[in-house]
This record gives sequence, C-alpha cells and structure tokens, in this order.
Amino acid sequence: MSATREHEGIDYRRLSKTSAHALRHAPERYGLELDANGWVEVAELVEALKGARRVWRRIERAHVERMVATSPKDRFEMDGERVRARYGHSVEGVVAMSPGEPPEDLYHGAPVGIVATILSDGLKPMSRQYVHMAVDVPGAIEVGRRKGGETALLVVRAREASEAGVAFYEGNDHVWLADHVPGEFIDVRER
Repeated sequence: MSATREHEGIDYRRLSKTSAHALRHAPERYGLELDANGWVEVAELVEALKGARRVWRRIERAHVERMVATSPKDRFEMDGERVRARYGHSVEGVVAMSPGEPPEDLYHGAPVGIVATILSDGLKPMSRQYVHMAVDVPGAIEVGRRKGGETALLVVRAREASEAGVAFYEGNDHVWLADHVPGEFIDVRER
C-alpha cells in the first residue's frame, strides 16, 4: 500500500469510502443523525465508525481531520466540531447549496444507451440529490465508466443554461451540481 493511502496503520482511502457511505447514503446504519444540511459532530462520526467495523476501533478525530485534508476529491468538509460530505448524497433533505456561476462548459459521462433520453428529458439526479458534472473531460469519462458499458461524453453548456435560469452549485474544484439540466443545453461530443 502506498504511503498516501496508508499512514499510521490507517487506510485513508478505505476510511474515506466508509465515511462517504455513512455521511452520504446510510447514516442510520451507523447510528448517525445528520442535521438539515448534512452535518454531524466529528466525535459522533468517530464513535459510529468504531462501532461499525473492527478495523476502525483505533480511529480518532485526528484521522478524520487527515482524511478530510487529504481527500483527493474534496468529498468532505469540517467546520469546527462538525463534518459533512460535500456532495453525492442519496439521503433526502440534506446539504443545501448556494448557487454559483459555473464555467462555460461542464462534462458528464453517461451510458450510450440512455443518451437519447437525456437529450430529450435532460440530466436528472436519479437516486442522488443533484446532477453531478465534471469540470474536465477525464473526470466525466472516469465517472461514466463506473456506470458500465460504452460511455458517451456529454457537454453541458453550463454558462448558457445558468443565464437561462438553471441553478448550478459548486461541489468542489472538480465537480459542479445542478437540480436538473434541460436537454436543450446538452451536446454529445465524439471521442
């Protein structure tokens, strides 16, 4: 295991994935109750992780702080004694975002078989709170490949959509979010 993945016997990649599951998708499975904006006390997360799996019984606040600081995808944020996942939630009613001005274009990788539906109906969040779009082509392709099969690269004319009233939210340096992007602002790019 590389030094960036494991430090002091803690696999930070695995800790990030487990914490994302707890804070994005299944807080109740960890005995956590997120507030209206997805926040939970760091001490509560630490105790929840300790109780969830034997591998985490040595975890401490410092490990969570390091995970947040070194997460390559900026998945988490801390505010004093609280921590939350910044985006990617499938849990209802968390993480209110403030609209921002998106870049000219954003990118989304999608299975080729659903492109016609997307162009007709637009991008929808499906099982998540928001539609996720990458700021670059490699990021979109990476996410699209996780969905399986051949991936189409969709270009979202974000600035144009924003000027037409579509709200965009900055998830982090790599990801922008939207409630819905109408198909009229989406193009398919040949790769």
